[in-house]
Amino acid sequence: MYQLHDIVELRKPHPCGHNAWEITRIGADMKLLCQGCQHSVMLTRHDFDKRFKRVLRTADGQQDRLH
Repeated sequence: MYQLHDIVELRKPHPCGHNAWEITRIGADMKLLCQGCQHSVMLTRHDFDKRFKRVLRTADGQQDRLH
């Protein structure tokens, strides 16, 4: 589904206008880094799974892998 350093899209965009996030930590909490303004946020795994839409780019560089 998703893994560390994947670029993912969430259901709502960040206030800066970008909707691409890099996963920088996976565990009980997920740490995400906005690809627009470099702001980082922590979400619980449950909240992340509710907001997750799709993988835009995998860590190994493949484009547009759907979950």
